[in-house]
Amino acid sequence: MSNQPSDLNKPNGTGLKRLFKATKCSLQGFQAAWQHEAAFRQELLLTLVLFPFSFVLASSITHWLVLIFSLLFLLFAELVNSALEALADKVCIEHDVLIGRAKDIGSAVVFIGLLFLSLVWLLAVAQYFGFLLE
Repeated sequence: MSNQPSDLNKPNGTGLKRLFKATKCSLQGFQAAWQHEAAFRQELLLTLVLFPFSFVLASSITHWLVLIFSLLFLLFAELVNSALEALADKVCIEHDVLIGRAKDIGSAVVFIGLLFLSLVWLLAVAQYFGFLLE
């Protein structure tokens, strides 16, 4: 008898089938975030606005990657926070200390993302205009 988990226990299947189902779920997640989360819409629009400027501001490919990763990290943080808040609201909509703590911690993750993005982009702008040496 094998100790391997059975494919029957995998609701999304295995192999390419699982990959396609996972991609579909991810796209549904983006759609839900866009539809239900104003903060995600704002941060995605910010990303779309800043993205073209990354090509101008970046002094190297590594610098460009840092600019892009700061944008992606903010979106990542917002998606995690939104998922946490949706789950918390499903569990309990009344005031609960632990639910409130979880939501506050999720918000702190987004704050760190915004802080990181702001620092990276402000330094890039300062460097571009000669206020900082490379």
